[in-house]
Amino acid sequence: MPASFAADLDRLRSGAVTHKGLVDGFLARIDALNGQVNALLSVCAEDALAQARALDALQAAGTLDRTTMPLAGMVIAVKDNLSIEGQPLTCGSRMLEGFRALYTATAVQRLIEAGAIVIGKANCDEFAMGSSNETSYFGAVRNPHALDRVPGGSSGGSAAAVAAGFCHAALGSDTGGSIRQPAAFCGVVGLKPTYGRVSRFGLVAFASSFDCVGPLAHSTEDVARLLEVMAGGDAHDMTSARHNVPPFATRLDRGVEGVRVGLPREYFAEGLDPAVRTAVEAQAARLEDLGATLVDVSLPMTDAGIATYYVLTTAEASSNLARFDGVRYGHRAALPAGSSLDDMYTASRTEGFGTEVKRRILLGTYVLSAGYYDAYYEKAQRVRTLIRRDFEAAFDRCDVLLTPATPAAPFRIGANLDDPLAMYLSDVYTVPANLAGIPGLVVPAPTPLPEEHEAAGLPVGVQLLGCWFDEATLLRVGASLGR
Repeated sequence: MPASFAADLDRLRSGAVTHKGLVDGFLARIDALNGQVNALLSVCAEDALAQARALDALQAAGTLDRTTMPLAGMVIAVKDNLSIEGQPLTCGSRMLEGFRALYTATAVQRLIEAGAIVIGKANCDEFAMGSSNETSYFGAVRNPHALDRVPGGSSGGSAAAVAAGFCHAALGSDTGGSIRQPAAFCGVVGLKPTYGRVSRFGLVAFASSFDCVGPLAHSTEDVARLLEVMAGGDAHDMTSARHNVPPFATRLDRGVEGVRVGLPREYFAEGLDPAVRTAVEAQAARLEDLGATLVDVSLPMTDAGIATYYVLTTAEASSNLARFDGVRYGHRAALPAGSSLDDMYTASRTEGFGTEVKRRILLGTYVLSAGYYDAYYEKAQRVRTLIRRDFEAAFDRCDVLLTPATPAAPFRIGANLDDPLAMYLSDVYTVPANLAGIPGLVVPAPTPLPEEHEAAGLPVGVQLLGCWFDEATLLRVGASLGR
């Protein structure tokens, strides 16, 4: 497995490697493998090398303060729906092909100020709409563990970049599992923070009441380091929370003695691959051996999660993507003289958006229409409240929930492209957390799939769900599982 930042930090401090040496190594690996994996859409080699040289100069002068720059030398990729001034911002769509960002997202800016080095922009499902990273206009991302398998989506490029050793860590966004599902499929650690924990300023909106920015990395410790820097209120984002940000990374070694781990029975029902169930149950037993208490809990509204999610998120997507009209920026269709403004709107959006994005815009427009608003959108909002109440009741009885991250191991590229419902159901264990706004962490399960399994040798992830703004407990439990 490629080295975590925590491991390379020791080498940087001792002088065994320079910051430029680390970046050179990552660039060489990208040059050798990105053509196969397609994880990165753009590589900012010169900027990364310049930042590395600047850090080396500070270290040589004895003025590199790792207290104020705790991530100095951490090499990261950034999902291409997060803006970095002057860098491409495509959202994996023809609609924004060639567009460059005019400012930097708050989460990214905080990492850069803490010394992180951005090495490239990561591929993603178009406008973050997908569960396999096959809807990108710039081609599918391939799972580094098996090139015929999907890496998960929509942050598949971010997860694949980490797993392939292109960077120490990456940023993704999670609207319904888009960090956690790729983390599970690629065998890395991925965190969806509590809604509002990390600023969304500079994130191109998909569904604004669901979207979360979060990290993926090789270890829970690296994820904790990233969250410490990114989290906190932001004047540019009125939905960002002003909650205290604890020192997550220094609390990982407290163990799980006395922690109550809930096992929601609805997450272990029909449809779960038996091998995945076995992997999750093995991690439950491991936590119990470490001193945790297992608690049987129920989340009765789980079955309503997918339907509720796709009503509400498509409605928000329909509204958010209305701005891409070919007038101010983005793709504009070439039309003959005399064409009307309506012709230009229609042609530009038809050419600029892919099939999945169009599908979700149409669904969202439908559920918001005058005759169906009450039956779909308003009802879904009420069900969302019930799902949140399920979690409130569960957290009265336990501290964290342990669940599968995905119903099965990574599927083959193309297997579900013609079956949108099957694709949507791959998020069945992740969307409830976004509906409720709670944090979720995925860590790799060390139990491999059996040799006779169709996806033998591929990663399996387990999911930990926590109470609002209690990422500290999630990370502590995740660290106890070995990553």
